[in-house]
Amino acid sequence: FIDVGIAEEHAIALVSGLAKGGAKAIFSTHSTFIQRTYDQLQQDLCANSNPATLLVTSAGADGMNDTTHLCIFDIPLLANIPNLVYLCPTCVEELKAMTDWAIEQNERPVAIRVSNRVLHRSEKFDVDYADLNKFKVERCGSRVAIIGLGDFYSRGVAVAEELKKKGVDATLVNPRYASGIDEALLDELAANHSVIVTLENGVTAGGFGEKVAAYCSATGKMKVLVRGLAKEFYDKVDFATLCQKNRLEPEQIMVDVERALD
Repeated sequence: FIDVGIAEEHAIALVSGLAKGGAKAIFSTHSTFIQRTYDQLQQDLCANSNPATLLVTSAGADGMNDTTHLCIFDIPLLANIPNLVYLCPTCVEELKAMTDWAIEQNERPVAIRVSNRVLHRSEKFDVDYADLNKFKVERCGSRVAIIGLGDFYSRGVAVAEELKKKGVDATLVNPRYASGIDEALLDELAANHSVIVTLENGVTAGGFGEKVAAYCSATGKMKVLVRGLAKEFYDKVDFATLCQKNRLEPEQIMVDVERALD
């Protein structure tokens, strides 16, 4: 263990050098502090593809909530750096599986988004994530596909239950990767789905959902509802209020989906 204090920039350069030398280097910091490391992430770590593991903790709008300590900007920041894989586990068990893989692989830097909430799922999770950007279909349906990133997968499950009351059997997808999209799966969904909903616990501008929407817009076969937070400096706004304001409650999303289906 090496305590670098609040020198996050130094920490990234340090783990990059350690990884280059063959160490299993792991760096952990809250989402709000990863912004300090942007130059080192690009030039020291990712430009050299050094296989360090980064744990981005307290991630999401339900993490820290002061204007200067918001945990909602990490997805656009990290997911758009070349050579960096950004994984978003849905629960504790998937987090462990992803972390084990990230530490043992030697190909590339991997960041893992650690939710502020403790969620559990009694599922069997993959142990190898080298097949990059491969989304996982958890439940097959039709007409509507819900892609819930990370801890918002559980919100996707709730949305699916609301839609089921209205006679819509939605497909549920765990995308797992924030840094890329599964183009093959999106092409498959276009055969019997007309609406896709993306859910992410962070700002949507430059984020995961916009990647999905950009790809799907080329075909025009599916409407994409990108759901997350508007790009703002929120200050001490509680999570429930943020969700209500950004139409992230399952009932609100269900209404929006119904409108899109008309």
